[in-house]
Amino acid sequence: MRELAFKTSGIKTPADLKGRKVAVWFGGNEFALLATLAKYKLDPQKDLTLVQQPFDMNLLLQKQVDAAAAMTYNEYKQVLDGGVKPEDLVVIDFNAEGTAMLEDGIFTRADWLRTGKNKETAARFLRASLKGWAFCRDQAAACVDTVLKESPVLGKPHQAWMMTEINKLVWGPPAPKTPAGKMDPEAFKRTADIALKFGVIKKPAESSAYTHEVWELAQTLK
Repeated sequence: MRELAFKTSGIKTPADLKGRKVAVWFGGNEFALLATLAKYKLDPQKDLTLVQQPFDMNLLLQKQVDAAAAMTYNEYKQVLDGGVKPEDLVVIDFNAEGTAMLEDGIFTRADWLRTGKNKETAARFLRASLKGWAFCRDQAAACVDTVLKESPVLGKPHQAWMMTEINKLVWGPPAPKTPAGKMDPEAFKRTADIALKFGVIKKPAESSAYTHEVWELAQTLK
């Protein structure tokens, strides 16, 4: 996830969001932005105007806001397709700011995982998922065609762009610090700390909230 602004806006760093109209998706995506604002001692209630962002980039393209949220694999391309050149944009990277949060995890209940052969079931599910991601890495065009059969709305060029960018996130470059499907403890702690600060969770998350056991078992299954 990124926050985009036009260079002509004068925005260079998150500190420059002060006094601006800043769009973001609410319902969970806003917390990385809020953590970034807090890092720069900006009060979202007083120092800028937060705007509810629809799931398109029209507010930014029409310059109704000074900055807007975008995923590298989707909305960023929508902006480029709107006639904007990469060199015309300022990109605020929450990873570089140390305020990014984990997304798209696989969750289950701890009591379920301890019951019967459920841990093996979870490991087989994870292994199958990772095989799917590996297929989309090695057979990207076929993967795009499969998606288009189910949902042709975005079209082949955009889906192909998304496949390329998603593969970068899963496999690199740059290569992730941890293998696909395995929790990065540092990223977990950062995410949990931000979630606690902004009331997503009510008490600090412990490392026992995640396990490497399922991932490790998935590597050994035949």
